[in-house]
Amino acid sequence: MKKNYSDEGWTFMETIIVIAIVLILTSVVGFTGIQYLDRARAATARSQIDSFSLALESYYIDCGRYPTEEQGLQALWQKPVIEPVSPNWSGPYVYRRIPSDPWGNPYDYRIPGPDGLPYGIRSFGADGREGGEGKNADITSWGD
Repeated sequence: MKKNYSDEGWTFMETIIVIAIVLILTSVVGFTGIQYLDRARAATARSQIDSFSLALESYYIDCGRYPTEEQGLQALWQKPVIEPVSPNWSGPYVYRRIPSDPWGNPYDYRIPGPDGLPYGIRSFGADGREGGEGKNADITSWGD
C-alpha cells in the first residue's frame, strides 16, 4: 500500500524552527532599517537647513536685513509682526510653514552666527541637546 503524504503536516519542532528563522531575519532587517532611518533624518535636516539659508538670502535681498532672533525663521513664511518689519517683505520665502527638525525639535536660529557669519541655523540632532555624536550630532548651516 502506498503512503499518502498529503495528509501529513509540519511537526511542532519544524514550526518553531521556521518561526525562529523568520524572527531572526525580521530583526536583522529592522536593525538595518533603523540605521537608514537615522541617516535619512540627518539628510532631511541638512536639506531643510540649506532651504532655509536660500530663503534667508532672498529675505535679505528684499528687506535689507535678516530676520531677528525674535522674529525667527517664521518670518520666512509669514510677515513678521515684531519690529523691525520691512515694508519690502514680499514672502513667503518658503513653500510651507517652518517645520520642526526630523526629531520633532525646533531649529535653532541665531543672529549673528558663529565665526562672523550673518546667521546660524542648527538642529541639535536626536537628543535635542548641543553637541553629541552619531545620531545626536548637531547639524548646522556653518558646517562645523
